Amino acid sequence: MNAPTFRFAPSPNGELHLGHACSALLNQRLAKESGGRMLLRIEDIDITRCTPEFEQGIYRDLEWLGVGWEQPVRRQSEHFDTYSEALEKLRKTGLIYPAFLSRGEIRAYITEQEYWPRDPDGAPLYPPLDRHASAAHRREKIASGVPFAWRLDMEKAIAAVGPLHWNELSSNETISAEPQLWGDVIIARSDIPTSYHLAVVVDDALQNVTHIVRGRDLFAATSVQRVLQTLLGLPAPAYHHHKLILGPDGRKLSKSEQSTGLRALRTAGKTPADIQRMLDL
Repeated sequence: MNAPTFRFAPSPNGELHLGHACSALLNQRLAKESGGRMLLRIEDIDITRCTPEFEQGIYRDLEWLGVGWEQPVRRQSEHFDTYSEALEKLRKTGLIYPAFLSRGEIRAYITEQEYWPRDPDGAPLYPPLDRHASAAHRREKIASGVPFAWRLDMEKAIAAVGPLHWNELSSNETISAEPQLWGDVIIARSDIPTSYHLAVVVDDALQNVTHIVRGRDLFAATSVQRVLQTLLGLPAPAYHHHKLILGPDGRKLSKSEQSTGLRALRTAGKTPADIQRMLDL
């Protein structure tokens, strides 16, 4: 039987803050308590916003906190070929389609509707126009160079996989997935053959991750990931969504919130023990 495997997977598009520290330290603690492994993954598919400087800052902050991890570190930007293979597998199911509407076109469409649903993050669900387009129309659009994204036909996907759930360790509950709340999510883009959802489920499977410990802000996203895991024949990890660390204004921390950045706190004289106390760990 494989040892429990945990991972901390930040994106190098800003500096780590107290919320990241909470996830990293909790992953390490639970891995140690279970005799498991602790991995570090750099989620840098956004090649325009992620930088080597921020990546080096992640290593520096984690080492200062006393967080250790196994080598090598997996960097997503080095594995686009792997994600392309998973994308092609999804294409063969007939459950994804090219979507061409720009943000402006989406706004124009939904303003004409009396009511339009939004996903758990507050974004409007993608309109159904491209979902029902003909194959010839799609080929013509792609050939003409119109930018597009691959989206999952969520209604068909739900019919294909049936009811799904996950084990939520933070509350010892079995949670029923609700992927319909997200509508037709983006699976990949024409210039980058993956998305957060696709890359994370592929990586977790390839790295044999058994326990995913992350913030409560990603609780709802688990429903989408359970759908992709099932469509791709990947195992379902257990999940632990911990409480969010909020800023002075009561809102979720942001990488632009300098006062809660680990580098700023270190410069101000805080110690790793201080961080543990601040996080009530």
